[in-house]
Amino acid sequence: MQVLTRSLTVAAIVFAPLPALAQTTSPFTLPDLPYEYGALEPAISAETMELHHGKHHQTYVDKLNEAIEGGDAPVTATLEELVGAAGTYPPAIRANAGGHWNHTFFWETMAPADGVGEASADLTSAIETVYGSMDDFKAEFEAKGTAQFGSGWVWLIVNEAGQLEITSTPNQDNPLMDVAEVKGTPILGNDVWEHAYYLTYNNRRAEYLSTWWDVVNWSEVSERYQDALAE
Repeated sequence: MQVLTRSLTVAAIVFAPLPALAQTTSPFTLPDLPYEYGALEPAISAETMELHHGKHHQTYVDKLNEAIEGGDAPVTATLEELVGAAGTYPPAIRANAGGHWNHTFFWETMAPADGVGEASADLTSAIETVYGSMDDFKAEFEAKGTAQFGSGWVWLIVNEAGQLEITSTPNQDNPLMDVAEVKGTPILGNDVWEHAYYLTYNNRRAEYLSTWWDVVNWSEVSERYQDALAE
């Protein structure tokens, strides 16, 4: 009965399932990157990518599997179910399911500079309607990420009203979680934990956020936007 209750809760919380992340049950595995470790240079170094993906993300996957094996969550739960009902589970599930989901989403948000594409006309129009211009949107996104205290993430979401909104979350939380202060479907997200940028940028988070636009996969973000509106 408890699992059924959680499933019903998740159905009400998750806004627009992302096919690449959904319907995957434990034991979870580290996904391959869609590019080589050095493909995002100079914005993100090969060394940073290797540590971030191969060590940090792998640790979230391993700890999530350990927590599930220890009985903290049903072995049949999908990753999105764990994320959507994170507040009903022990902290190890919230942190590590979030870490696995967020990082998988993050890798797919980026592409080599020669393959990032452009924001679709619909997405561009929506951004300009809310923020005035693409440059003004980027400035607000960067400011939100820079202001995030400690570790966390900065997001562009489609909120419950179907509008674009910039938000941030602490640690490995995300806007799909039942515990999120601002809920919605993420279409863009950047990791502002120090391990995401420190080897290259040291404590210059603002510079990292500004440079990161060079590798944002706008084709992917545009597709996510359309998927979110369709739900």
